[in-house]
Amino acid sequence: MDIGSLWSGLGWPLIRLLFFVSLGLFVANVIEALNWTRAMARLAQPLVRLGHMKDITGASFSMAFFSGVAANSMLAEHYDKGNLTTRELVLANLFNSLPTYFLHLPTVFFITLPFIGSAAVLYVGLTVASAVVRTAFTVLLGRMLLPPLPEGCVVCRLEEGRASTWKDAFRKAWQRFKKRIWKIATITVPIYIAIYAARKIGFFEWLQDAMAQYVGGLSFLPPEAMSIVVFHVAAEFTAGLAAAGSLMETGTLSVNQIVVALLVGNILSSPMRAFRHQFPYYAGIFKPRLAMRLIVYNQILRVFSLVLVATAFILSMGM
Repeated sequence: MDIGSLWSGLGWPLIRLLFFVSLGLFVANVIEALNWTRAMARLAQPLVRLGHMKDITGASFSMAFFSGVAANSMLAEHYDKGNLTTRELVLANLFNSLPTYFLHLPTVFFITLPFIGSAAVLYVGLTVASAVVRTAFTVLLGRMLLPPLPEGCVVCRLEEGRASTWKDAFRKAWQRFKKRIWKIATITVPIYIAIYAARKIGFFEWLQDAMAQYVGGLSFLPPEAMSIVVFHVAAEFTAGLAAAGSLMETGTLSVNQIVVALLVGNILSSPMRAFRHQFPYYAGIFKPRLAMRLIVYNQILRVFSLVLVATAFILSMGM
């Protein structure tokens, strides 16, 4: 293996990952020290109160529209302090599904649009609907599983430890940052290297090829649509889009059939890609075992919501 490929495949991506994790962690600490989380929590207050969730959950939800790393870092800090139970942490992390999706929505849409044109609006709209379903379901779970909060307590804890000046805020943020960044780096780096090694020896390709062999059971899709699903699972999202664009341009498949094929490919491919891309930095922010639980819960809910939306779409179109 030459130095250039090692740098481009491992060195630079790892440095970039650690940079953004560090930046997100420091920004989250500054925002907390300045008590801006109080104002941010008010934005999500109706949903937070409906789901019996705490102040920091609302603040993290609002932060997730700008940075998923900062939102998770915020939750991890409060979990370590004992301000959140494990159940509250899981629900708070699931609650962030909608803003995290919106953070990446422009990229998804503008990648999809050139390949499948008007079908992109329908496909992206259905994935947005699935994100809304996830949020609604999480609020319902919170209401069922968590005890009601005292009246007026949505932002009550956010006054604790408030910094009086910017200098004081940066000082507190830096102290918190130093405590966590070393732990994050010592866990993230070896896990990232292990996943890189697994990718180089072809483990993920083998696993994705094995998954692709089972898509033949999707009898509700025409045979031509199988290529979209297989490319989506065995390669990358853009490969599935390229196949979809070609079939759409030749008139082989309708817009609805292409949208359903992309949704199926999304459902089958997402869990493995989520583990490959999210686990290294999740394990650095949370403990590895807890990180795996959060990813598994997120993917179960994600698959459930996508299946629900795809099924409703298929039935409504009479496919």
